[in-house]
Amino acid sequence: MTADTVSKEKLITDLKVLISDTEELLKATTGQAGEKIAVARERIQASLAVYKDKLLDAEQALMERTREAARATDEYVHEHPWQAVGAAAGVGFLLGMLIARR
Repeated sequence: MTADTVSKEKLITDLKVLISDTEELLKATTGQAGEKIAVARERIQASLAVYKDKLLDAEQALMERTREAARATDEYVHEHPWQAVGAAAGVGFLLGMLIARR
């Protein structure tokens, strides 16, 4: 997994939390009166709808890229099984050395 993918996943998670908190705030202020509050609530609800759609699109794009990477890896392993076994053994050896040093 690349750093870019990890940062996108973190951003998606953070946006989900922000949207959830904002929805909670909107529910808590439902009984509040006043023209300014009503206008702010409408603006926030419209923004939430837009960002929910963008978040869904970003999440779907990330999932699709993850599936493509998994497919490419699967194809490579099927086409070059011994190279894949060698690479996995090398990574396992390096991890074992790192763990043993501690």
